[in-house]
Amino acid sequence: MSKSTKRRTHVPEAAPTDWTNLEYLRRSWSRVHHTDREPWPDEALIKRMAARHPAVASWVESQKDAATAAVALQKAWGMFHAGDFAKAIEAGSHLGPLGAVVASKAAAIDTLYAKHTQAQVLKILDAAGKRGEEAVRVLDDHANAHYTLALVLGRYSQRISILAALAEGLGGRVRRHLERAVELEPRHAEAHLALGLYHAEIVAKLGSVVASLTYGASREGAAEHFEHALKLAPASPIVLMEFANGLLLLDKAANEKRALALYEKAGACEPLDEMERLDVARARRGLE
Repeated sequence: MSKSTKRRTHVPEAAPTDWTNLEYLRRSWSRVHHTDREPWPDEALIKRMAARHPAVASWVESQKDAATAAVALQKAWGMFHAGDFAKAIEAGSHLGPLGAVVASKAAAIDTLYAKHTQAQVLKILDAAGKRGEEAVRVLDDHANAHYTLALVLGRYSQRISILAALAEGLGGRVRRHLERAVELEPRHAEAHLALGLYHAEIVAKLGSVVASLTYGASREGAAEHFEHALKLAPASPIVLMEFANGLLLLDKAANEKRALALYEKAGACEPLDEMERLDVARARRGLE
C-alpha cells in the first residue's frame, strides 16, 4: 500500500464473547457464516445427512446418537471461532466427514497466521487435504466439503509455489471443487472469492494468453468472481482484502487506488470472531 497513507495499525480487540457457550454460538451462527453458508449443525441436520449418506450414519452411530454428534461438532466450531485453531483441527479430525469441514478451515487459518515451519505447514495441509478428499467422496452434495478441500489445496499450492502446484495438477483440482461449491451454493462468497484468486494468480504467473489457453483463467473471470463475492458480502474483511490483493496481482498500477480503498474498508471492519480479528489486523498492517 501507499507509504504516504497513515492509518491505525493496532490489532483490533476481540469482542467479549464466549464461543464455548453453544447457545451464543447458535445465535451468532448466521452472522459468522454469512460468507460460507455453512448450515447450523444441529440434531435435525445430522439426522438428514445420516439418512442420505451411509458413512455419516456410521459416524453418528459411533458418537452414540445424532444429538451427541451435533454437540461435538458445535464444540469444534466454537473452538474455531474462538481462535483455538489447533484444537479445532484436532476435534474436527475425529468427527467424520462433517468434522473435516471445520478441521480444514481451521488448518487453512492456522497455517496462515500461526508460527510454523514450512515442513509443519505442509504436514498440516497434507493431512487436511486427505481428510477433505474423504469428505467430498462421502458428501458430494455438501458445498463446504468442496470449498474447504479447495481452500487447503490452494494454501498448499501457495506454499510450494503456484507454478509447482500447476505442474502437479493441483490447479485443476482447486478449480473443480470451487466450481462444485458454487454450483451447490451460489451465495457462497468465499468460494467466489477463491475462484477470483484462482484466475488472478494464474494470469499473474503465466500471462493472459497462456493462462487462458492452458487453464481457462482470465482477467475477466477474476473480476467477475471478485465482484460477485463483494456483492454477496460487502462488509467481510477477508472478501475486501483478498479482492484488493487480486486486483494488485492483475495490474498493480491500474488497480492500486481501488485496492487501497478496499484495504481501508477491511481495516475499518469490526471483527465478529477471531478469524476476522486476524484478517482485520492483517488489513491494517497492509496499510502501513
